[in-house]
Amino acid sequence: MISSELFVNQLQNLGFGLFTGVPCSFLSPLINYVIDSPSLNYVGAANEGDAVAIATGSELAGIHSVVMMQNSGLGNAFNPLTSLNAIFHLPVLLIVTWRAEPGSELDEPQHELMGQITLKSLELINIAWDYCPEQDNQIETTLYKAITHMSETGRPFALVARKNSFAPYKLKTKLSTKAILRENLSNTNSITPLPTRSQVLKVVQEKAQGQDAIIATTGFTGRALYALSDLENQFYMVGSMGCASSLGLGLAISKPDKKVIVVDGDGAALMRLGALTTIGYESPKNLVHLLLDNEMHESTGGQSTVSHSIDFALIAQASGYRKVVRAYSLEDIALALKESNELTFIYAKISSEETKNLPRPTVKPPEVAKRFSLWLNK
Repeated sequence: MISSELFVNQLQNLGFGLFTGVPCSFLSPLINYVIDSPSLNYVGAANEGDAVAIATGSELAGIHSVVMMQNSGLGNAFNPLTSLNAIFHLPVLLIVTWRAEPGSELDEPQHELMGQITLKSLELINIAWDYCPEQDNQIETTLYKAITHMSETGRPFALVARKNSFAPYKLKTKLSTKAILRENLSNTNSITPLPTRSQVLKVVQEKAQGQDAIIATTGFTGRALYALSDLENQFYMVGSMGCASSLGLGLAISKPDKKVIVVDGDGAALMRLGALTTIGYESPKNLVHLLLDNEMHESTGGQSTVSHSIDFALIAQASGYRKVVRAYSLEDIALALKESNELTFIYAKISSEETKNLPRPTVKPPEVAKRFSLWLNK
């Protein structure tokens, strides 16, 4: 067994500042220690894929991050690991437990198959791994191997934690309860023909003035933003559908002096609604979540979503967003962006009549990530 305190101290010395994930009993001592420590930043994610995206946002901000998960949740993380971290060359350190390790006693039947294929799964998606250290004198060497790999390849590295890898540590604190603001929903009266996505994105670019970070969700949103103007403060999520808001959360937490504008879509937001609860709880003042709703998966042929039958604004309010605005015009959006000084959710219906033949970015994902990170940290 190793000491969580010693393990975390060495991670901090290597520049790791944000910890996120979904609990597993094998990792309880480590997660409990991180939660208790006043000098550490822990974000409890709704699922493992969101945790990977949160950590990746922190990496963009120049702060290394750790994602902790049970091996049964590894499948939830496959999408961002393969279509975000792999293609943008953005590393995160994974700590994955090995429940139902072959040859060990089976504690729960649901872990049996995943226990057999945990290592194969990591190798299948080209993630290098090593066993999590089980003695204190192994920590430095193991972490050096992990960070060297991540630095040289730009890819994640996984530490596979067996049962009893960490010495017991009992949680002393609990997350504080945060009240939901019942009167934070703003309705505007201006009703005009629905704007197009490109018209809204032009307003976003104008208000950002090259000073605010813009995260564009996958599909036509990133392509439309690129078509307007390819700027260094823009990050195009070409994959990892539904992860834009979590990436924005990690970025906003790790870069509190920079406003972060996430431009989301109805299909993407529906895919990972749990992310809204995490964002609402963390409530970074510098994050704006702009959701554009055309009631369809437009880039894949116009298949309908169920957004016409739900209320995103009420969901955001119930999730703890400090300010929620229903925007009915470009002027409403511009005003909401201008006045945002706390966690803000802007909901806007848009026309489904998008500009045809939107170009795909010619700048490659690793180049997008590199220039965005350089701009962010200059």
